[in-house]
Amino acid sequence: MLYVKGADNIEPTSKLEDMKIIREIVTKCGMKCRFVAAPEKSIEPESALKDKDVFPRPPALPENLKPRSPVVTVMGHVDHGKTTLLDSLRGASVAAGEAGGITQHIGAFTVKLENGESVTFLDTPGHAAFSAMRSRGAHVTDIIVLVVAADDGVMAQTKEVIHLAQECKVPIIVAINKIDKPEADIERTKRDLIQMGLALEGHGGDTQCVPISASKGTNLKELAEAVSTQATLMNLRAENIGLVEGVVVESKTDTRRGKLSSAIVTRGTLRKGCILVSGLAHAKVRILFDHNGTPIDEAPPGTPVEILGWRELPLAGDIILEVESEKKAHSVLRFRNNELSKSKAEADLSEIQKKEEEHLKKYLAEREERRSLGVRYLRKKGDRPKTYLPDDGKPRVNIILKGDVHGSVEALLDVIETYHSNDKCRLDVVHYGVGDVNETDIEFASTFKAIIYAFSVKRPSNVPKDVVIKEYNIIYRLIDDLKEEISKKLQPVEVEDLVGEANVLQTFMITEGKKEIPVAGSRCVKGVLKKNAKYRLIRNGELIYDGELSSMRHLKNEVDSIKKDVECGLRLKDESIIPQNGDTLICYSTHMESQKTDWDPGF
Repeated sequence: MLYVKGADNIEPTSKLEDMKIIREIVTKCGMKCRFVAAPEKSIEPESALKDKDVFPRPPALPENLKPRSPVVTVMGHVDHGKTTLLDSLRGASVAAGEAGGITQHIGAFTVKLENGESVTFLDTPGHAAFSAMRSRGAHVTDIIVLVVAADDGVMAQTKEVIHLAQECKVPIIVAINKIDKPEADIERTKRDLIQMGLALEGHGGDTQCVPISASKGTNLKELAEAVSTQATLMNLRAENIGLVEGVVVESKTDTRRGKLSSAIVTRGTLRKGCILVSGLAHAKVRILFDHNGTPIDEAPPGTPVEILGWRELPLAGDIILEVESEKKAHSVLRFRNNELSKSKAEADLSEIQKKEEEHLKKYLAEREERRSLGVRYLRKKGDRPKTYLPDDGKPRVNIILKGDVHGSVEALLDVIETYHSNDKCRLDVVHYGVGDVNETDIEFASTFKAIIYAFSVKRPSNVPKDVVIKEYNIIYRLIDDLKEEISKKLQPVEVEDLVGEANVLQTFMITEGKKEIPVAGSRCVKGVLKKNAKYRLIRNGELIYDGELSSMRHLKNEVDSIKKDVECGLRLKDESIIPQNGDTLICYSTHMESQKTDWDPGF
């Protein structure tokens, strides 16, 4: 024990600053000491922090601006003919390449119009599950072509696109499609659009409206002129020089080429060798491809391009910025990762403090209980918690999701998030990612007994028998299969079947030994009465009895069933219940029936 002279007067929070005493204490403890200077906290100015990250450049000087191609997004409800329209415009089969004729992710390509102008088109899915992808499309676009089928009119996603365009202040050109169908009603479609707040030409507004037939090629020239006119009015211009800026449209992993992203260049000219940063990903551009997969040397503003050379996959919708060197790119990524960690720590701080407060409250309560009992250690009540908690026994479906591109995986996760886990069955996403199914996915599936859903990706050749891999390329079918898997886990429920109904006409009292037993003289008014079925006695809407019969007689003969309009005597098993005139006896049976999930993903 080390005693310090005058220690009785030392406060617990006081500081010992005498170096000689400190050295003496350490020496008596058998150790050596070394004094170092206190670290100085350096506060970086805000300008220094900004230098560690990159941001879009300030607006360009007017003399550096040059005309650029407009970016047009084709939007609308599912199966209203968006992809067929683009198919007709560029003279290539797009719809045939999509699973089931349904667009699964954003496609960007350039179309040369008859007047010689180039227009970049974005084909976005019309399905409700891809609302996030459509939102990204609207934010990078200059003009929206809203495709509305003349036979269906305004539908759910049509309304969503109109609201989206109004929020983003993007001009709309309406293409009323399928006018060649007998049930097409152009005027009704226009009225529906006006009710949604679109001011159409000819109805006091300036929104162009062109009736077309994408499959027949009717009025496509007029639609192209409408797009060209709108682009001319907007006077779209961009800077071709300086550091490149753009937006990621989609990203994916190709088994042969590696990590790829489709992007729209918004500023500068993208060339091979450029160092790019997008979110937490960076790239040194190795090869650029146009929408046909042909290598190109450069991509000016307004051009869709596929970029090869990403170290990590960027997220769809992220901004692409060019930096001077790879050293700068690594510095930016370190700074962004650090800022992300800080924001995550701040977000978790309140939860941590809440847990600490709960723990402190529990500790103080236990301490007061120990003091009141006069013991140092309070034994915990109940069973001791196990280190490993086994499965709680509730139904559960574990899945692993792998998709071809980031947008598809994101859209599927958005749909799965609409499932609210309840006491009936739990749905857990064990793992998800972009790319083909690999050995890691199989190990996860084997460990967690999970189903692997491969969305438009390849599966390995050798798969263990205990691992289930299901391949889909249409989102509807994948979700339908997932609903079936959830339904299989649900416990069967007891379902009632109405067999018959009888009215009590009179109550008789019969004597057995010394006991008087009530018998309900009844007439069957609906269905059939069966002796072995269950019965409910209803009086003035109130349930009096629910159980079985002990006897069913017709003309003093014991029978097993009574048909409609036939009178009988019914004796309940509970002899204390006395039926009254006007009561209703309901005959029913029960059977077990498998449940189906009530999950409604919105389509």
